[in-house]
Amino acid sequence: MQKRIETVRHHLYQIIYQANTPAGRGFDIFLIMAILTSVLIIVLDSVATITKQYGGLLNTAEWFFTVFFTLEYLLRIFCIHRPLKYIFSFYGIIDLLAIVPAYISFFIPGFHAFLVIRILRVLRIFRILKLVQFINQSNLLTNALLASRFKITIFLFTISTLLVVFGSTMYLIEGPENGFTNIPVSIYWSVVTLTTVGFGDITPKTDLGRAISAIVMVTGYAIIAVPTGIFTAELSQEMKKQHAHADQRMCTKCRKIGHELDANYCRICGEALFRPLVDNTPV
Repeated sequence: MQKRIETVRHHLYQIIYQANTPAGRGFDIFLIMAILTSVLIIVLDSVATITKQYGGLLNTAEWFFTVFFTLEYLLRIFCIHRPLKYIFSFYGIIDLLAIVPAYISFFIPGFHAFLVIRILRVLRIFRILKLVQFINQSNLLTNALLASRFKITIFLFTISTLLVVFGSTMYLIEGPENGFTNIPVSIYWSVVTLTTVGFGDITPKTDLGRAISAIVMVTGYAIIAVPTGIFTAELSQEMKKQHAHADQRMCTKCRKIGHELDANYCRICGEALFRPLVDNTPV
C-alpha cells in the first residue's frame, strides 16, 4: 500500500512540478488557461450590467475554479517530500492567497475581489518559455531585442499585475459612489495614474485612496526607464559577445560571416564550415 502511494506521489510530482515533460507542460498550460479564465470571471463579476444578467453563472464558475485550485494546492502538498518548503515558498504563498479570499468572503462580503491576486500564478508560464529562450540571430540589433524580450515581457507582466491589484484595491476603497464603478474602470484609473498621464476624470475622494494614488504615481516614475535600461544592457552584452567570439569564416552556401569559434556548421543554413589551415596543420 505504501509503495502504491509513493508511486502515485511520484507520478503527480512529475505532472505538477516538472515542466520539461509532455504531461507537465500540458498541466502548466491548462493551469495557466484556468487562472486567466478565473481572473476574467472575477473582473466581469464586478460589472453591474453583466452581473445582473449572468451573476449566477459567474458565481458558479468562480466556485468551480476555487475548488479546482484548492484541490491543486492540496495535491502539491501531498506529492512533494518537503511540504513546508513549498508552503512557505513564493509560489506556495501565492497559491494559498489565490484561494483564501473566496472562503473569507463567506464572512466578509466583497472580499472575493482580492481573488484577482490569482493572476500572479501565471508567472509559472516562464518555466515553459525558458525552454525556447536560446535562439541564434543574424545581426546585433535583432539579437539584442530578442535577448531582452523576455525581461521586457516579465516587466510588462509585472506592471499589468500591479495595475490589476491597484485597480481592485481602489475599487474596494473608493467604490461606485466615488466614480470607481467596477474593476475595469478602476484599472483604467490605475493605468492613467501609473503612467503619470493624469486625465483627472476619475479621482479618489478618501484619504486612504489619495495615499494609494501617491504610491502609484511614485511607482510610475520609478519604473518608467526600466525597458530602455534592459535593452541597453542586452545590447552592450551582445556587442561584447560579438567581439569576443566572432569567427570570420564565411559559409560557402549562404555567405554568412560570423560564427561561434567551435561551430562546425553554419547557424543560418546548416552547411558544413571549413576550418583554416596554419602551417598545413588543421586548427
